[in-house]
Amino acid sequence: MMPKAGEKAWYDQELSVTDAAGTTAPRRVGRPRTLDAGAASLALVLNLIRTGEATTRIEIEKLAELGRAAVVDRLATLEELGLVMEGELGAAIGGRAPRHLRFAAEGGTILVAVVDRSSLAVALVDLAGNSIVAHHEAADLGAGPEAILDRLTNLFIWLLDERGSKDRVWGIGVSLPEPVLIETGDSDAFGIGALETLQSWRRFDFGAEVSLRFGAPCWVQGGAQMMTIGELKAGAGKGLADMLFLKLDRSIGAGVAAGGRVQQGSQGFAGMIGHAPTGEDSEIPCHCGARGCLEALASGEAIARQGASAAQDGRSRYLAEMLERNGEISASDVSHGAQLGEAFCAEVLARCGRLVGQSLAPLVNLLNPAIIVLGGAVAQSGDILLAAIREAVYRQSHPLVTRDLRIVRSQMGSSAGLVGAAQVVCDEIFAPAMIKEWIAYGSPRRRPAFLDFLEAEKARKRKAAREQSQPRGTPANVPRHL
Repeated sequence: MMPKAGEKAWYDQELSVTDAAGTTAPRRVGRPRTLDAGAASLALVLNLIRTGEATTRIEIEKLAELGRAAVVDRLATLEELGLVMEGELGAAIGGRAPRHLRFAAEGGTILVAVVDRSSLAVALVDLAGNSIVAHHEAADLGAGPEAILDRLTNLFIWLLDERGSKDRVWGIGVSLPEPVLIETGDSDAFGIGALETLQSWRRFDFGAEVSLRFGAPCWVQGGAQMMTIGELKAGAGKGLADMLFLKLDRSIGAGVAAGGRVQQGSQGFAGMIGHAPTGEDSEIPCHCGARGCLEALASGEAIARQGASAAQDGRSRYLAEMLERNGEISASDVSHGAQLGEAFCAEVLARCGRLVGQSLAPLVNLLNPAIIVLGGAVAQSGDILLAAIREAVYRQSHPLVTRDLRIVRSQMGSSAGLVGAAQVVCDEIFAPAMIKEWIAYGSPRRRPAFLDFLEAEKARKRKAAREQSQPRGTPANVPRHL
């Protein structure tokens, strides 16, 4: 039986015993080890089995540098927690066949979501990050964070009703469309951030709200970074350590993987290539207020804007017909026109590709990636855009760094963000330091520090509700009837 929050763990209990001299002193009972040592060895054994580095008792003894009795003890505890199970028999080598152990990925579930400018994707995955069920639908980010959160909550509840239960949710990962500010203070310990770029989301702590609704820790990151992690895990970057990921959509963002790890920067803003200056003159200001930014000239919004202008002034007959038929021009209309051979549409995509490639070239020289992966809706625009990006990168980067460089389109689509979000949660909850904090309680959602966080958030919301209900000018400590 695992202790509840606030109770002593099984490896930290004491009894009063009397020695031969009649002196009474505390003595540990059960497994004779300190809290840190016991939790650390459990975390080590669990991760060896979870990652497949060691799946037999002999392998665990060797890699964990633990004695046979200690390994048996740790495995018994992990089996009691439902984290490890007996597997198949292995091949016998000069004796009894060893029994393999496996990580019980079905012992809990993880909820993940990708919130984009015009779409919403959710999935339920197991503790190994394997998808159980997923759902994609259109959404409007302009509806505001509360509306998106309500819809996301309903979708998560639907997934749990179909394949799981709320009590089995160990963690939640959310990808938001803009870089996420990593806050300092208590929320940082749980990876909870606030969407900084979009004005209507500025002071809405999306991660904290999700945690309150589902009673599980939530980690939030920007869309480009989540997609980068997904590509490294299961996409074009699988097996590679150094990669550049570029998200070309209504906005432009990048993810940088170096040494197999995605770089976030000191505040979580690494990869904001959309605001790199292009040197082009433009009357259209970027969202950041500057002019000539890559995002203002080559994003999906920029392509749609150029297409609408050409449709209105007669430079593109094809786009004029699309405008009359649909009432608006989208980046996909321009892309479709380019694939049909329409000259103006082809030139727009070629110009955008050149600008993107020119912005990527300095990063290629600096980072020497093995691959550049292009994701997002605009990246699927066809070969004209891809060829223009390749030409600019190869022409403006040093031959040594481009000798073996590959530039490809992502084949994962929006699934890259879901895979990345699942990987982020798995990495967080199974980090050795994190396991040490929750292993005695059976689940990260029972971690005392997280429960304290939830109570503090509930108190904060109650206080905010009271203050909001007070008439203006009325002190909080004065009864309303006075």
